[in-house]
Amino acid sequence: MPPKARRTIDRRAVARISHMELRARKAMEGYYTGIHKSPYHGLNVEFAEYREYVPGDDLRYLDWRVVARSDRYFIKQFDAETNLNCYLLLDCSGSMDFGTAGTTRLDYAASAAAALALLMLGQGDHVGLVCFDSAVRQFIPPRGNARHFHALLETLESVAPGKDTDLPAVLHEIAEQVRRRSMVILFSDFFDNVEEILNGLQHFRHRRHEVIAFHLVDDAEIDFPYDRVTLFEGMERGEEIIADPQVVAEGYRQRFREFLARIKRGCTEKDIDYELMRLSQPFDRALTGFLARRK
Repeated sequence: MPPKARRTIDRRAVARISHMELRARKAMEGYYTGIHKSPYHGLNVEFAEYREYVPGDDLRYLDWRVVARSDRYFIKQFDAETNLNCYLLLDCSGSMDFGTAGTTRLDYAASAAAALALLMLGQGDHVGLVCFDSAVRQFIPPRGNARHFHALLETLESVAPGKDTDLPAVLHEIAEQVRRRSMVILFSDFFDNVEEILNGLQHFRHRRHEVIAFHLVDDAEIDFPYDRVTLFEGMERGEEIIADPQVVAEGYRQRFREFLARIKRGCTEKDIDYELMRLSQPFDRALTGFLARRK
C-alpha cells in the first residue's frame, strides 16, 4: 500500500481563531510576563490577599485604610501574570485514521492543534507537541519564537497514523516528563480502557497541570447509519466481523452513548475540561464555540 499523502492544513481556517484567547483557569508557572495567573505573588497586576506587615516590606503596599480602621498593619499582595508551557498531545494510532465526513480524525486533530498552537504562540505562550500511538513517536519541547510554529506545522502536516494504541501508558509517561506546571491539551478518540485513561489524565492533575481533553468522534460512530449486512474491519489490529445492523444497531448505539457519558463524567469528576468534537463540524467553528464557552 502506498504511503498516505501529506495533509495540507488550511492556514486560513487556522488563522480564524488566532484573535481569540485561551487562558489557564489555574495558576501557571512561566518565565515571562503573560496573560495567565501565576502561583507566585507579584506586585503589579491583580489584588489577591493581605498579609501582615513585617519590617523591611515596601511601605507603598501598606493599606492605610486598614491601619485607620484596626490599627493593624497589612501589606497588599497581588497575583502576577505569566506565560505558560502548553503541550499538545496528538493520538496518532490507527483508529485516528477513520472518518466519513471528508476528513479523518487525525487530519481534524492536526488542524485543530495547529490552530491552538498559533493562538497560544500569539499570546506569548510556549507550545510543544507530542505525537504517539502505543509509544511516544515525536516529542517537540515547548518554545515560543515565531519559527517554532513552522516546525510544529511541518510535523502536524507530515505525521502519519500508526497502529495499536496504549493511551494510558503514554499519558503516564508524558506526565512524568512534564515537570513545570503547564496546560496539557489531548486530542484522541479515547478507544482504550476508560478507567485506565482517566487514571492517566488524573496523573496530570495530580502534578497540578491543567488538562483539556478533545474527544474526536465521527457521526457514523454515534448514529450507526448502516442498513445492510456489512463487513467491519478493525483499524489497528485488522480484525474483521460481519454484522447485520438491524440486529446490533440499538445495542451498539446504547453502548456508545454509555462510553461517551463515562468519559465525560470521569473528566468532570477530575476537573478536566472535556469537549466532544464531531468531525462533521469544521474544526475552526468547533474551537470557536469551545473558547467562547470557556471564558
